[in-house]
Amino acid sequence: MTCPRCRGTDAVALTTSPVPGVFTVFRCPDCIFVWRSTEPRTMTDPDHYPPRFRLTAADIAAAIEVPTIAPRR
Repeated sequence: MTCPRCRGTDAVALTTSPVPGVFTVFRCPDCIFVWRSTEPRTMTDPDHYPPRFRLTAADIAAAIEVPTIAPRR
């Protein structure tokens, strides 16, 4: 699976919908982008992903810090 955001080719299916065949959730290990198969083409198709949000390998390598997830309350 190709990642819509960085065009990495190692994206994997994380999970599927509780009702079989409704949707699949994918994750890219390179840029940490997550998307559902049911989202519009602008979120699922690399050729239609908005260029202003696209990442390159250089952008990912230059990222100084990945924000942490806040602790649960």
